[in-house]
Amino acid sequence: MTSRTDRSRWPALLVLCAGSLMIILDGNIVAVALPTIQRELGFTPTGLAWVVNAYLVAFGGLLLLAGRLGDLLGRRSVFLAGVALFTLASLLCAAATGPAVLIGARFLQGVGGALTMAVSLGMIVRLYPEPAARARAIGVFSFTGAAGASLGTVAGGVLTDLAGWRSIFLINLPIGLAIVLAAVRRIAADRGVGLRAGLDLPGAVLATAGLMVAVLAIVGTGEHGWTSARTAGSAAAAAALLGAFALRQRSAAVPLLPPRVLRTPGLVAANAVQFLAVAAFFGFQFLLALDVQLVLGFDAATTGLAFLPTPVVIAAVSLGAAGRLIARYGVRTVLVTGLTLALVGFLLLARLPADGGYLADVLPALLVFGVAGGLTLPAVTTAAMGAAADGDAGLASGLTNTTQQIGGAFGLATLATLAAGRTAGLRAQGWDEAAALAAGYRGAFAVAAGLVAAATLVAAATLRPRPAPAPASTAGDRPSAVGDRPSAVGGR
Repeated sequence: MTSRTDRSRWPALLVLCAGSLMIILDGNIVAVALPTIQRELGFTPTGLAWVVNAYLVAFGGLLLLAGRLGDLLGRRSVFLAGVALFTLASLLCAAATGPAVLIGARFLQGVGGALTMAVSLGMIVRLYPEPAARARAIGVFSFTGAAGASLGTVAGGVLTDLAGWRSIFLINLPIGLAIVLAAVRRIAADRGVGLRAGLDLPGAVLATAGLMVAVLAIVGTGEHGWTSARTAGSAAAAAALLGAFALRQRSAAVPLLPPRVLRTPGLVAANAVQFLAVAAFFGFQFLLALDVQLVLGFDAATTGLAFLPTPVVIAAVSLGAAGRLIARYGVRTVLVTGLTLALVGFLLLARLPADGGYLADVLPALLVFGVAGGLTLPAVTTAAMGAAADGDAGLASGLTNTTQQIGGAFGLATLATLAAGRTAGLRAQGWDEAAALAAGYRGAFAVAAGLVAAATLVAAATLRPRPAPAPASTAGDRPSAVGDRPSAVGGR
C-alpha cells in the first residue's frame, strides 16, 4: 500500500475517531455535572444515578445487535444513524425540564452511542486490511477512547462552571453535525448483506434484553448491594434471558451470534483478556480520582489536571510506537508487556499512603498506566478484530465493545463496593476518616492488580506467540505483520 493511499484513508479514520471521542467525552462530562443537574431539576439522590444508568443500560445492551445491523445494512449507514440520533438526543437532554425527560433522552443517547461505536472498529478493519497499517489505525482509535475519558473530566468542569450544565449537551450539536457531514464525504458507502440474510429477531430481543438487565444488575449494586434480593433477582433474570439466547443461537437458521464466532480462539481469548483488564482500568480512573480528592485533598480542577500525564503518555505510545511494536513482535508480546506494566501500576497504588504526595506516590503510577494503556488497548483490540471474518467484522466490533462495557461496569461496581466496605469496617473500628478511606482504596487497587494478573495469564496461555521468521526463500509465505498465527488471531 503506497503512502499516498495511506494518507487518503486518514480523513475517514479521523471521522471515526471523532465519533468515538464525542461519545466517550459525553459520559465523563455528565458525571462532573451531576451535582448541578440534581439541584436544578430536583432529582432525588437515588434518581440522579439514572442520568448515568439509563445511558449505560441502552449502550451496553444494544452493542451486539448494533454490530450485527452494521453487517446487514451497511456500517456507514448505521454509523450515520447513530451519530444523528445521539446528536438529536443531546438536544433533548439540553431542553429537559424534569428528571423523566432527561432520563429518557439519556436512554436515546445510549442507543445512538451503541450504533456509532458498535460499527466503528469494523469500518477500520475494512479501511485497513493490511495488518501493520491496521495496528497503527487501531492505536489511533484506542488513544481517542483513552484520551476522551480523561479530557471529559476537565471539559465537564469548565463547561458547567462557565455556561451551565445544559452546555455539556449543546456542545454535541455542532460536533455531531460536522461528523455526519464529514462521514458522508469521507467514508465510502458500503453495502451490507441485507436483512434477507437474516436478522434473527427473537435472538436479538433476547440478547438485548439480557444484556440490558445484566448492566442494570451491575450498576444497581452501588445502591442495593451485591447480596440484595433486587440484585439477585436482576442477575437471575439476566442469566435466564442470556441462557435462552444461547439456546436460540443453536437452532436459528441465521443466528445473531453464530456459534462459529465463539469458536474462534483469538476472538474469545482477546475478549476474555479485555473483560478482566477493563474491569481493573475503569476502577483505577474512578477510585484514584476519589482518593486524591478525599484523602490527598485535591479539588476537582486540580484532580482533572493531575490525570493529564496518563493520556499524554498513552498518546505517545499508542500513536508513536504500539503499531510498529505489534508489527515487529506480535500481539501477544505487546499485550503481555502492557498488562505486566499495568500490574506494576496497580501494585504502586496498593501502597499509596494516606499522607502521600502527588510527585512521589501518584505520578509514577500515572506514568506507568500511560505506557500500559498505550500498549494494551491497541494490542487487545487488534487481536479481537484480527480474528473476525470480513462478514462478521461488525459483529466482532459490537462484541468487543460489549465486553468492554460489561467489564467496565462490573469492575467499577466491584472495586467501589470493596473499597466502601473496607472503609466502613475500619471506620467502625475507630480509624480516622482519611486513613480508613486510604486503606479501602488500597484494598481495591490490590484486587485490581489481581484482575490484571489474571488477564496477563490468559493472554500468555491462549494467544499464540509470533512464529519465527521464515527463510528468505519463502518470505512471501510469512505470517501477517500482526505477528500471531492465523489460527490464534487473524485466521479464518
